[in-house]
Amino acid sequence: MLNIRPAQENDVDAIFELIMGLAAYEKLTDKVTGDSELLRSHLFGVRPYAESIVAELDDRVVGFGLFFHSYSTFLTQPGLYLEDVFVLPEYRRQGIGKALMTSVIKIANQRGCGRLEWSVLDWNQPAIEFYQHLGATILPDWKICRMSADTLAEIAAKS
Repeated sequence: MLNIRPAQENDVDAIFELIMGLAAYEKLTDKVTGDSELLRSHLFGVRPYAESIVAELDDRVVGFGLFFHSYSTFLTQPGLYLEDVFVLPEYRRQGIGKALMTSVIKIANQRGCGRLEWSVLDWNQPAIEFYQHLGATILPDWKICRMSADTLAEIAAKS
């Protein structure tokens, strides 16, 4: 029986394994520089930066969603940003991804969020179709901007 629930501290190792599975799926394992202890401190430390839910099937964590609050100045409302959602390949097509997404949608709605946002790689057509089927709009005219920690440190040191 599928159980979607808030992550607990003892789920961190399983969540990090799923993160590694996601990185492998996206061919980005070389970009993973953190570890389960950093994740633990960011989910359950003195100042949590993110939240996670897990999908549990037969006492095994088989999927997760990780999100955090954002804010829209135009809406003047909080939002949720879904950083990642992932289900192990062998557990796909069983409604687990939809259950994870629906849970995050409910959380956003209960918290009075004006929107839920996330990114998807442009080559990931199965994910794009899944999100569109759920009712998401894929924004064609927005690009993600990013500065790495090295760039942040460099600019901060110069100013």
